[in-house]
Amino acid sequence: MNIGIIGAGKMGYTLGKHFSLSHNPDINLVGYYSKNINSAIDAAEFTDSEFFDNIESIVQQSDIIFLTVPDGEIKGVVDIIENVSSASKEKIICHTSGALSSKEIKDNISNVYLFSVHPIYAVNSKYESYIKFKDAFITIEGDVEYIQTIKDIFVSLGHNVKVISANDKVKYHSAAVFSSNLVIGLYHMAEELLKQCGFDEDEVELALKPLFINNANKINETDCASALTGPVERCDICTISKHMSVLDDYYLDVYRLLSRELVKIATNKNPNKNYDSVDKVLKL
Repeated sequence: MNIGIIGAGKMGYTLGKHFSLSHNPDINLVGYYSKNINSAIDAAEFTDSEFFDNIESIVQQSDIIFLTVPDGEIKGVVDIIENVSSASKEKIICHTSGALSSKEIKDNISNVYLFSVHPIYAVNSKYESYIKFKDAFITIEGDVEYIQTIKDIFVSLGHNVKVISANDKVKYHSAAVFSSNLVIGLYHMAEELLKQCGFDEDEVELALKPLFINNANKINETDCASALTGPVERCDICTISKHMSVLDDYYLDVYRLLSRELVKIATNKNPNKNYDSVDKVLKL
């Protein structure tokens, strides 16, 4: 399979480098096209592939085209590829959006096969994210024809892969946001609370990072229930009430909502323990 990538951002670099380092003889990265020709040149050098100065050329040389462009540009690029009618027959297009399904841009597209391929992975560096990209869980949805082909490519690269429904795409992506982006928001809230207590930047880092990393490692090694500690798990209403008395505005709202989720986890973990009183306090 000759693979071309349109879009030379962090995902484009990472995916291309991942393909270029593959020992699979059936995977050949032909190169990049980008609106910014310098980005395409740099990405091509990084992945030992070619750069293209027009979409038509990269489409002609590719069996599969990965679109690593912003969500708002995907439909327009698909339309351009489709309009290159002599080149786009039987072409497979894969976009890497988390929340956008193939079905949303499939209308009136007749001569290409369309898929969304999304890695559950934080791609935050053009030049380094590829290093551990092989650990990413990959989800795929799209046309029934060739979906096994796309799945086989990523399985051959060592990924765990799941085919999902287009109807579940947005909910699936929200799950990824909960476990990644929103965790960052929670961590930042913890930093702000410590700063209100007189901690400087260095002290905040020294205080929170070991707690965060040890807890994340525990979840990684076991599960959420095994990692759970703290006042909710202990049914410590006094401490919970004290926390709620010093939190303002949305900090209190977040504390309540997430603590009620912890009640569900704690109840399953300790079925002989009654958490009704904790839940009642959190609803006040």
